[in-house]
Amino acid sequence: MSVERDGLVVDIGFKSEGIVPVQEMHSMGAEPLTKLKPGDPVLVYVVQPETPEGQVALSIDRARGEQGWRTLQERFESGEIFEAEITGYNKGGLLANVEGVNAFIPMSQVVGAKPGTDGTNPLSAQVSRALRLKVIEINRRRNRVILSERAALQEWRAEQKDRLLDELAEGEIRKGIITSIRNFGVFVDLGGADGLVHLSELSWDRNAQPEDLFKVGDEVNVYVMRIDQETKKIALSIRRASPEQWEELITRYQVGDVVPGVITKLVAFGAFARLPGPVEGLVHVSELVDRRIGHPEEVVEEGDVVPLKIVRIEHDRHRLGLSLREARTEAMIRGWQFDPEGRVAAMPDDAEAAFPNEAKQLAPRHEARRAAAVEEAERQAAAAVQREVTQAENAQARTAMRDDGPVLTAMQAAMQQAQADLAAQQTDGSAPADAETAAEAPTAEAAPAAEAAADEAPAAEAAPEGEGA
Repeated sequence: MSVERDGLVVDIGFKSEGIVPVQEMHSMGAEPLTKLKPGDPVLVYVVQPETPEGQVALSIDRARGEQGWRTLQERFESGEIFEAEITGYNKGGLLANVEGVNAFIPMSQVVGAKPGTDGTNPLSAQVSRALRLKVIEINRRRNRVILSERAALQEWRAEQKDRLLDELAEGEIRKGIITSIRNFGVFVDLGGADGLVHLSELSWDRNAQPEDLFKVGDEVNVYVMRIDQETKKIALSIRRASPEQWEELITRYQVGDVVPGVITKLVAFGAFARLPGPVEGLVHVSELVDRRIGHPEEVVEEGDVVPLKIVRIEHDRHRLGLSLREARTEAMIRGWQFDPEGRVAAMPDDAEAAFPNEAKQLAPRHEARRAAAVEEAERQAAAAVQREVTQAENAQARTAMRDDGPVLTAMQAAMQQAQADLAAQQTDGSAPADAETAAEAPTAEAAPAAEAAADEAPAAEAAPEGEGA
């Protein structure tokens, strides 16, 4: 009939109108008097047929409660998720009226309900809000109903995630809300399911930090990179959702340019390097040095600033192909220095200006590489000198051996001694009468020695014929 300040005037077909006080309308949510207007039908429960004022005391809460208990029991048994408006709070949690039944939501079951550092109660902000809830306990005899926002949200998100995984396609761009920021990336809600944007996929600037770029609640466009149906994980990229930024950054470079770059990551197949700009590219393992290596760490380390030649620009895939091997010759002309292993040992001023922070940190590393190169050069020089000395000594030994003549056998030595003795006797005038006999047979003194030598070396060569005194 009418909406008064203290309640509703309702015609129930009785001899007098009924009154529904505000305290009997909690099931309609906050500010219940604004929810009805004259002419609206309403279900009420007769609390008192006639008050001292001659009116009928009515209750909307009790009327809805009779039906509400049955409805809540059905929702509890089925696990149904529903929405309800928060009507109040206390120190333990939130209060809600569901289908005319007063229910309680413990703080542990409220999502994000943590006391503020300023002493404020975060539950007060939930009043008048509609929350997605689920019945986790019901006891009509004790007039007890416990609801959970956390359980409802988990179940709802699981359903939404399954739906999203079926709907999403790799390569498409979607809008999402940032729900969490971590040191390894950010999580983005795509409407029921969160996907991870890894740190490397936040921006074309790899030095940018997540907390500097975004805040929780920001709406962003994301590129769907991968969808894993088994683990139900979604990999997203924010930078790939804005390819025009990459095109703007790459306009300053052309194929064939030699530019400085900092090594950001090593993998088995090569090294990723960031150019000034910033744009990142890949230096394949075959493009590091001329020799064959097993891993990029043999030539470069993370944080190294190296000269790189742009050998390929893939606009469609937003990729750069870089080469340290092809840039080496021109780099040395510009003032770059390398150690024997091909590592950068010093860089020119323009490279230091492009990467001032990295250059300052690399100074000790470059000095150590130069010192190691000097030490290795000294070691090799000493080894070369030692080889020359050894070769000279070997040559001397061979020359001395040629001067001394060939080494004689025992028989040859004995025969030479006998001949020397015979010559000495002839010089003294005591030679045998028959010179031929003396030549054919050894002297009496030399014979035993010759026989002994023959016994010791039976296989010795005979003295050459025709030699004699």
